[in-house]
Amino acid sequence: MDYFYIVLLQKILVVLFCITLFWKIIKHMASFLNIPKEPIRVLVTGAAGQIGYALVPMIARGVMLGPDQPVILHMLDIEPAAEALNGVRMELIDAAFPLLKGVIATSDVVEACKDVDIAVMVGGFPRKEGMERKEVMSKNVSIYKAQASALEKHAAPNCKVLVVANPANTNALILKEFAPSIPEKNITCLTRLDHNRALGQISERLKVHVSDVKNVIIWGNHSSTQYPDVNHATVASGNGEKPVRELVADDNWLNSEFITTVQQRGAAIIKARKLSSALSAASSACDHIRDWVLGTSKGTWVSMGVYSDGSYGIQKGLIYSFPVTCANGEWSIVQGLKIDELSRAKMDATAKELVEEKSLAYSCLN
Repeated sequence: MDYFYIVLLQKILVVLFCITLFWKIIKHMASFLNIPKEPIRVLVTGAAGQIGYALVPMIARGVMLGPDQPVILHMLDIEPAAEALNGVRMELIDAAFPLLKGVIATSDVVEACKDVDIAVMVGGFPRKEGMERKEVMSKNVSIYKAQASALEKHAAPNCKVLVVANPANTNALILKEFAPSIPEKNITCLTRLDHNRALGQISERLKVHVSDVKNVIIWGNHSSTQYPDVNHATVASGNGEKPVRELVADDNWLNSEFITTVQQRGAAIIKARKLSSALSAASSACDHIRDWVLGTSKGTWVSMGVYSDGSYGIQKGLIYSFPVTCANGEWSIVQGLKIDELSRAKMDATAKELVEEKSLAYSCLN
């Protein structure tokens, strides 16, 4: 009887080996024969705005999903921006991007959301001078409630959503509430811009290439309470990876000026340009989606605003920025990182702000 099971197990292993080998051959043949991939449908809301205008050519060129992935762009904006949106569509056609297999430009949210695989939510109501915080929140709650309903009914079943418009974390939370059939792990917000800003500051300080710096963390809210953390960050050198703290050798700078520079970088850009960040925000949105879909490099993590599962003592049910790794189209929060006293206080402070934002958003719903 034991011999029978051994033979059976051997046969099963042979079959599994053959299936694996066959699959590898098919993939190799597909690559050799240059069989084109099916286009991925990507929605960009607020597409006629600054960020949208910077973002859509990046997507069409393959920056977001890779140099061999065809895309169909769905662009949504409000009716008053319809003419400008059509101008963007015309420019995309004129650019003759080889990967761009179609363009939909519309102010109809249902048409925009139809069968989309990825949704980048750039559109939102900006805070204007003299406006109360609750008034801005109320307008964005209305926008994201309507767009969530459209995604819920019309997007592809496994649609991945990235919220860019501020308040990004809370807008993402509202979207999640009104699109319950979209898995909670598929709804994220953009803190990669802050992550990239932190990498840039370390690169400038140490006079090294930004690609040699890795594993900074943005904890919490995409706001001035965010916590840019370098305690686990490293820099590649000829002698291996060295801790950022060791190389900078200035804890006072890292614990003060560095943090505030990253936190207030958006305001500094507005002061310099008289316009908000657009190019860097668009590039970071591409980074976010690319790593989520195609995976992060081994030994490297990135920052994403994701649905909290209680990791690191952060209240469940918030959209909070954590360090994550990505593989097979899924993100996972990096576990087991040591949190010092300063970090704990700053992580809790930004979580507190998110709890307050959540409460304010829900009061707008009621």
